Amino acid sequence: MVNGVRTNQFAIRENNREQKFDHVWNEELNNVFADVAKYYDRANHVASLGLWNWFRREFLSTIDVSTGMKALDVCSGTNAIGLALLDKQPDLEVWAIDRSVAMQEVGQVTAKKQGKHIESITGDAHSLPFPDNHFDIVTLQYASRHLRIMDVSSEIQRVLKPGGYFYHSDMLRPGNSTIEFMYYAYLRVCLTITAVIFHSGSAALNCRDYFINALRMFYSANEFSQLLEQLGYQDVSQKTLLGGMIGFHKAMKAP
Repeated sequence: MVNGVRTNQFAIRENNREQKFDHVWNEELNNVFADVAKYYDRANHVASLGLWNWFRREFLSTIDVSTGMKALDVCSGTNAIGLALLDKQPDLEVWAIDRSVAMQEVGQVTAKKQGKHIESITGDAHSLPFPDNHFDIVTLQYASRHLRIMDVSSEIQRVLKPGGYFYHSDMLRPGNSTIEFMYYAYLRVCLTITAVIFHSGSAALNCRDYFINALRMFYSANEFSQLLEQLGYQDVSQKTLLGGMIGFHKAMKAP
């Protein structure tokens, strides 16, 4: 009965998130990422006070790759993770999917400059255009707050091979209320300063409150682990940084 109650709680929260943010998700975010694409990575370095590369290294340290694997990077953005995976294992077959054409264009230019190849597709993470049991690993980073994450996690599970792994990274809602308060206060300041530094357009400026509210209604690291377990993933593990502000999850599709 406990598992049923938890599943229902997740479904209720997902429904509340969708009702609250549906307009932003479907009507505004594409314009936001078209606005920020050209300076997205630099802005993250500034907003994180130079910790962005550390976050990425810590996430990559959780990912196991070996020769001949097929990997999918969901909500791939500027291909930062896909390119880093190719640095770890040059013979990986890496696919990337993102709904933002502007972000993908930046990612493809970066890949070309580095002499790497990533198969890039414009599409919706909620309905992945791949067959069942297709990928050895799937990654998703810094996008979950903008998605119907239970639906996306189920889609990722579908396209994973049995025994394959889902690797997740995102800003999370800290479990400690004091840290959570300080986190939101910092974000309010840094989002404004970053917008000024990079001359953000109206689309990004108008979504500053959304980014904080989306975190308020999202999951803590422990809650996200429970969500993955409820969806049927096995061997779920987690790692957090900065008191739970950043979280990484690793979960296996049942063999």
